[in-house]
Amino acid sequence: MSESINHEIERRRSFRLDMEKELVDIAWENPQGQTMTKKVACLDFSRGGLRIDSDLAIDVDTPISVTFKAQSVHNQTLKGKVLRCEQQKTGWFDIALIFETEA
Repeated sequence: MSESINHEIERRRSFRLDMEKELVDIAWENPQGQTMTKKVACLDFSRGGLRIDSDLAIDVDTPISVTFKAQSVHNQTLKGKVLRCEQQKTGWFDIALIFETEA
C-alpha cells in the first residue's frame, strides 16, 4: 500500500469526538489581507482536524487558527488549513480543517 493510502486508513480509524456544536473562535486572513475572526460551531474533532459550521465560506488551503475556550485562562489554539468548504442546503458552509503537523 502507498503511504497516502495508509495515512487515509489511519485517519479514518482515529477517534472522533462529537463536539455538540461547541462554539470555538477562528481567525484567518481573507483574500484582501484582512484578519477575520468569528465564533463558529465545532461539529466534530479528531486527531487530524475538525469540522465547523459557518455562515461564511473560507477558501480551501487558507491557513486558520482555532481557539478552544477563548475566554478561559486554559484556552488552547491549534493551527491548520481549510481542507474542504461545502455549501449546505441551509446556505451555511460545512468546513473541514486539517491540523498542521510538526516536521
